[in-house]
Amino acid sequence: AAAAALRRGLATTAQNNAKVAVLGASGGIGQPLSLLLKNSPLVSRLSLYDIAHTPGVAADLSHIETRANVKGFLGPEQLPECLKGCNVVVIPAGVPRKPGMTRDDLFNTNASIVATLTSACAKHCPEAMICIISNPVNSTIPITSEVFKKHGVYNPNRIFGVTTLDIVRANTFVAELKGLDPARVNVPVIGGHAGKTIIPLISQCTPKVDFPQDQLEKLTGRIQEAGTEVVKAKAGAGSATLSMAYAGARFVFSLVDAMNGKEGVIECAFVRSEETESPYFSTPLLLGKNGIEKNLGIGKISPFEEKMVAEAMSELKASIKKGEEFAKNFK
Repeated sequence: AAAAALRRGLATTAQNNAKVAVLGASGGIGQPLSLLLKNSPLVSRLSLYDIAHTPGVAADLSHIETRANVKGFLGPEQLPECLKGCNVVVIPAGVPRKPGMTRDDLFNTNASIVATLTSACAKHCPEAMICIISNPVNSTIPITSEVFKKHGVYNPNRIFGVTTLDIVRANTFVAELKGLDPARVNVPVIGGHAGKTIIPLISQCTPKVDFPQDQLEKLTGRIQEAGTEVVKAKAGAGSATLSMAYAGARFVFSLVDAMNGKEGVIECAFVRSEETESPYFSTPLLLGKNGIEKNLGIGKISPFEEKMVAEAMSELKASIKKGEEFAKNFK
């Protein structure tokens, strides 16, 4: 009991001391994400980095009556200072999708941005948890891994592709169709984070739900193409930023809770994986003090879901290879 009390005491002090950096903090995702992080009692220091506007964003957020200490950092020369001592780094930096674009169309721009930023992370906070939002995630995670390998500080348990928005959307759409409270619905989404690599496991939904096959196919398609739904609705003004910020914050809070010793924290994320023939794959992960505690794998799935996994493989592997090739040639 004394040990448990001591652990609780430590947890309480640790709990409000997460030092989080947001790289790309002035952007469409970065600003609302930073607002949600500033609003959380879990965060004690919030370091905001971007190549424009960060002093203003930081000044604005610093007036909010929560204890997170906010600091803005501007331009490459201030990046090392921004990263020093951070436990968690979230990277939403990059260009958003426009109508008619796939996530892969963002590749060259965002690949360079991610390689540059993660290279700084490998140098200045090699132990931090790295959470990548920048698309195409199916390629930017392999890039991040290769960059960390180059610097000799690679730990696959600390690098996450944030796919939480797919889960959030699946929960919302299932709840709408079944008249449930979305906060109580949990649909694991596995695979990757683009088109048909997004595989919602409706068969594993809690509470249990049933759909006729035609409705199931339509629902699955909507979850896979939900990002495009937003891109179209915004008609050239960007992609999913507010829901992505919410999903990114949800993932970071889960991670910090787990780092503080909370037990049973499970989130899906796109990570280095032995679960399938694809070297990276998203599955439910048990999170802990050191990042991934245990990969919970795919579990029992329906024949419809098995077929989707099989059909996603070639696209997944191609996107991963593209990321790895890019990292090899990146100077």
